[in-house]
Amino acid sequence: MSADTETRGAPSLGATIALYTLARLGLLALIAAVLALVGVPVLLAILIGLVVALPLSMVLFRGLRGRLDAALSAARERRGAERAVLRAGLRGDDAGHPDPLERTGPADGPAKPVADRTAEAEAEADKPDTEPAGPAAAPAVAASKSDEPLDRS
Repeated sequence: MSADTETRGAPSLGATIALYTLARLGLLALIAAVLALVGVPVLLAILIGLVVALPLSMVLFRGLRGRLDAALSAARERRGAERAVLRAGLRGDDAGHPDPLERTGPADGPAKPVADRTAEAEAEADKPDTEPAGPAAAPAVAASKSDEPLDRS
């Protein structure tokens, strides 16, 4: 058991599933044994036991089913919280930030609101480039190299 389940006093999910499964199989075995002692063939006793054990287990093991539901719910909530932390980490957000959808930027820098990010992106797109890029820059470099004499000594 993990430390957090021991402090709450609730058994782990695996233990609860195992207990509920063993209880249902025990009920099936009991019903099949009683039918086999009465003279019903063993295979037929097992099949009748399967059909009869289902509704009986719903009535007899109501408390176990409640514990199983609680354990499944706790496991689902824990996995959801772990998934949210993982997704926030993958986005580069702080895991403890109250609204991870509004958080942007590096983890060590301050967060900026969405409106500020949009304005910055538009300003960056409107800013002209200081250096020419692409094919226009290549001939200038090639021309400067061709003006120098080659030294073949």
